[in-house]
Amino acid sequence: MSKSTDVKPRKTKSATLRRLLSRKAGADLATLQEATGWQPHSVRAALSTLRKAGFRVDRTEPRSEGGAPVYRITASPEGA
Repeated sequence: MSKSTDVKPRKTKSATLRRLLSRKAGADLATLQEATGWQPHSVRAALSTLRKAGFRVDRTEPRSEGGAPVYRITASPEGA
């Protein structure tokens, strides 16, 4: 049996969440739900987990009335 050297890193939903939140534009709750397949309460729990891990997640109020707030990682913990 031969071993493959083309092992790709796992793409976890948490990594997807961090990638979307690290964008300059950030992401709203609906975008995070669609990307992960999670329910809104699960996305909010993941945001709390990131905060507990030392990430700074800022919430920006919607630009227009009826719009959705945008979440963005503005600081990472040391060593992350």
